[in-house]
Amino acid sequence: MSDVACAARPREGHNPHMDVRWMWIFVDALAPAGPAWDFWQAATRSARSATRGDHDEFATLTPAQGDPWVKVQEVRSGGGIHLDLDVPDPLAAAEDVVAAGAGEVFRYADGGCVILRSPGGFVFCLTRWDGAAAQARAGEPDLLDQLCLDIPAASYEVECAFWGRFLGADPVRGSLPEFRAVPRVSHLPVRILLQRKDSGDGPVTGHVDFACADRQATRRAHEGVGAAYRGSGPHWTVMRAPGGQTYCLTDRDPETGTLRA
Repeated sequence: MSDVACAARPREGHNPHMDVRWMWIFVDALAPAGPAWDFWQAATRSARSATRGDHDEFATLTPAQGDPWVKVQEVRSGGGIHLDLDVPDPLAAAEDVVAAGAGEVFRYADGGCVILRSPGGFVFCLTRWDGAAAQARAGEPDLLDQLCLDIPAASYEVECAFWGRFLGADPVRGSLPEFRAVPRVSHLPVRILLQRKDSGDGPVTGHVDFACADRQATRRAHEGVGAAYRGSGPHWTVMRAPGGQTYCLTDRDPETGTLRA
């Protein structure tokens, strides 16, 4: 979707427990997830790890260079997108995130993962950081690098305030009034875009965006591996992936993640 050109401006007094070291975009695809996994692997030009989990429901998409930041999960219901945020101490960070307005859903006994919901209902996880630190952006024709939260108007201000407090940087206004973005800190692979929906209610949902050097070229490439065109805006193209996820191709520089002039 639309975008803003901005640099992170950390908020004074940001709690060190909420020191986010890495982010993981999870594509949650309904079973059988094979066609969806194949698409996301092809669209991101990645290798796919061996499956893991009790039901072989997880895999990581590994780029040719740098550390990975996209994972796929096979689910039995729901589907969509969720976010994992790596921190040094998930339990300590969870206390602070709850104080900022989130609700705790579940915590694992080993303390390595806490599942939470934002004030508007978007599910995310705090997970223990394992050392990932370097994303390769230079020279890519496109890059899956943005999570856009689709927020009902009634909860928009509260949700924006929550993510700004959580990530330690005030959201800044985008090129259109319905967009704000939490500036991406340079070491993190994903930026959070906050989109206000003018109608509807219910929980906050999310979709992913690709930064594209040539949006039409990326559209053709994605259609060639199974995506379907859904529509266009001034700076974006809406697509539908195998498995049902809606996502966008955007006129942003893959190296910087910001809207091209």
